[in-house]
Amino acid sequence: MSTQPHVHTNPKHQARRNAAIGKIHIGKEQLGMDEETYRAMLLTIGGVKSSKDLNNEGLNKVITHLEKAGVVFTTKKKHGRKPNNLPSGSDRNAKLSKIEALLAEAKRPWEYAHAMAKRMYKKEALEFCDHHELTGIIAALVKNAKKEGRPTDATE
Repeated sequence: MSTQPHVHTNPKHQARRNAAIGKIHIGKEQLGMDEETYRAMLLTIGGVKSSKDLNNEGLNKVITHLEKAGVVFTTKKKHGRKPNNLPSGSDRNAKLSKIEALLAEAKRPWEYAHAMAKRMYKKEALEFCDHHELTGIIAALVKNAKKEGRPTDATE
């Protein structure tokens, strides 16, 4: 097994490599490894003294080892974006604020409302919904909130 890392000129490959090295450091922290134990694990599993010297095979072996040792890697949930192409005083903007509040109360991302627009009105995103369609999405979110016992402050 070669202990020399493969040098990537492709930015995507380098980004994946950096992410894998980051996962190793997260695993080290989760397990509470001191520096000596960490270096011994890298040498035993990956055949190197530093994570930057790991090749792709070594990165995979070390990550697999950490997972077997109990490390759990999670990704941050992204909540998407609020549509922002409307004037601040518009009626549609007020409706989007209501949708935002209902989504926050339900702990749902903006993609949920975009998916509703697509399913209910065949619109690719909320930006393309008119006043009537936004009102329908609010009504659906309020109905769901009542069904699940969440507050709605329904004024619609």
